[in-house]
Amino acid sequence: MATTITSECINCGACEPECPNTAIYAGGVGWELNGETHPGISQDIYYIVPGKCTECVGFYDHEACAAVCPVDCCIPDPANLESEAVLIERAKVLHPEQAFGADFPSRFRKEAAASEAPAADGDGAAAKAAGEAPVPAAAAAPAPKPAAAPAPAAAAAAQSDEFDPIAWEVPVRCKDCHEIYAIPYRHFQAGVVFYCPNCSGSFVPNSEIYRTVRDTFENFFGRRQREREALDRKRARELEQFEAKQAAEMEAFQERLKRQADEIKPAGKMVRPKGLASMFT
Repeated sequence: MATTITSECINCGACEPECPNTAIYAGGVGWELNGETHPGISQDIYYIVPGKCTECVGFYDHEACAAVCPVDCCIPDPANLESEAVLIERAKVLHPEQAFGADFPSRFRKEAAASEAPAADGDGAAAKAAGEAPVPAAAAAPAPKPAAAPAPAAAAAAQSDEFDPIAWEVPVRCKDCHEIYAIPYRHFQAGVVFYCPNCSGSFVPNSEIYRTVRDTFENFFGRRQREREALDRKRARELEQFEAKQAAEMEAFQERLKRQADEIKPAGKMVRPKGLASMFT
């Protein structure tokens, strides 16, 4: 089936440069094929020409327009059901200069492989069982490097920075150059266009990616902050109990010293000094 753009399109234009077949046009713009220009299919929003769409078969294992659409309005068109064989033949016609091997990328093959693969273990399986979207590898936070134990003041400052969303960064792997770059979490929103600093390739998170990244960061750091606050409260209670115990022991010690002072009797008979010595007493 060809892909279509629904009326929820916000005309952001993120999809147009991603199409390998130049099948996407802005509303009101005429489309071209084999040197002939035709009237635009839509006047108000972006549209996809069914006769030029291959659902990215031959180029990607996913639909590129759907991957970058921030509002999820690039969807399969139920009115244009087409097989992988039909789509790859169309790709060959549209791109006669390009050779497509037997192992060409295709979402059909990716979906088939995914359906045959065993369920993932660990967090992925738990998320699947709960009906939640697994976190994409591009959005996973990098593993921290081991470091020496910080001093108490430095550790407190580090913990304060850790829980500040301004310090959070979302790592993203560029689909064009495959390099990883960071996006500040506070700017990471659905529909915002980001560009790779290495090759200027665009990336537009859709609503599902945004929700997944938001839940990943806020659940992780929210749990850590709750655990840290619980530990601080426990330490405060223990310190209060320790100081109360120390104060009680000190009070008991002072009382003991007073009792000893009362109990100690000087040995022998007290003799008052006489003569010059009495002048200094």
